[in-house]
Amino acid sequence: MTDRIYYTDPSLIEFEATVTSVDNVDGRHAVRLDRTAFYPTSGGQPHDLGTLGNARVIDVVEVEDGDVLHFVEGVVTTGDKVPGRIDWSRRFDHMQQHTGQHVLSAAFDTLLKARTESFHLGADHATIDLARELTPAEIARAEEDANRVVWDDRPVHIRFVDAAEAAALPLRKAPAREGTLRLIDVDGYDLSACGGTHVARTGAIGIIAVTGWERFKGGMRVGFVCGGRALSTHRRLRDVVTESARLLSTMQDELPSGIERLQADARDARRQIKDLQSRLAGHEADRLAASAQDGVVVAALDGWDQAALKNIASAIAARPGYVAGLLGGPSPFAVVVARSADRGTDAGAVLKQLAARFGGKGGGRPELAQGGGLSGDAADIADYLRSLL
Repeated sequence: MTDRIYYTDPSLIEFEATVTSVDNVDGRHAVRLDRTAFYPTSGGQPHDLGTLGNARVIDVVEVEDGDVLHFVEGVVTTGDKVPGRIDWSRRFDHMQQHTGQHVLSAAFDTLLKARTESFHLGADHATIDLARELTPAEIARAEEDANRVVWDDRPVHIRFVDAAEAAALPLRKAPAREGTLRLIDVDGYDLSACGGTHVARTGAIGIIAVTGWERFKGGMRVGFVCGGRALSTHRRLRDVVTESARLLSTMQDELPSGIERLQADARDARRQIKDLQSRLAGHEADRLAASAQDGVVVAALDGWDQAALKNIASAIAARPGYVAGLLGGPSPFAVVVARSADRGTDAGAVLKQLAARFGGKGGGRPELAQGGGLSGDAADIADYLRSLL
């Protein structure tokens, strides 16, 4: 069974180990070592990256027999003593996030009786799933208390206990496994069974910042970032806010009202466009009907939405002897097909044939059908539509 160095020394970056086997697993080189500092994906925390000799470690997994498999790109030979090196920037990021999660989960639990059901650590964000919903004020309260513990720079201890000892301890959550337990003890604040990697003092977490929350499975999913991720998140937010304020020619703290004005202007513009298109639809119908050949009107009209196309096509079809097929661009195109009561064309069938050839979807009745999502050249679609009509 692999001796896991990270259990007792999570800050170790370099180590030496003996290669006990090299196997082919699903087309990849899987290396077993007598000892390792590489953390395998487990407990919501992703695996480490790094090198074994000249080979790159690209994945690390735990197998049922208790060993750790290191999937590598490069040559490693059974029996060799190889130097291992951990990607420290990735490891330290994971340590900051995971210890930060312990502190934040303890704050939710102690202050608000909101139990953590699960934890996920992704490449750029982390989430905690809580057993109940919280208000924004409650979340802020837990966030403030968690950061108080961070800035206290409390020691974070690692210790091992058996099941009997664990039963007498005030663990935040009952352990899911039996036997010897590894405990992470945030001095005076949280005691939890955990196999992950953690910082030695809470000050190394830097800061815990909640990034958002949403209802999830009857409870609450809370997103957060710690340390270096918090700094990166702040920079991105700063740049977005600065550029948005510049584009709106407003101060940063006036962005919400600036966006509201922009949305109101956009709504007014859409209403005006709709009104103008409605007024123009009759004139456009007269123009197209006047140029029809044998009562067939086919046209591509850029800038007209589907509602306006329907108005124009319906106005044409109100005349006896007409059938109209109108495209609205740019691509992907909207389409409306309409026919007069005295024409035998099935508009719905025409639309189905168009969709079969150019994609998109839609439907309707024999006298009027409409759809959208047609892809291709407007002239080709128009020619095919004319042949169908």
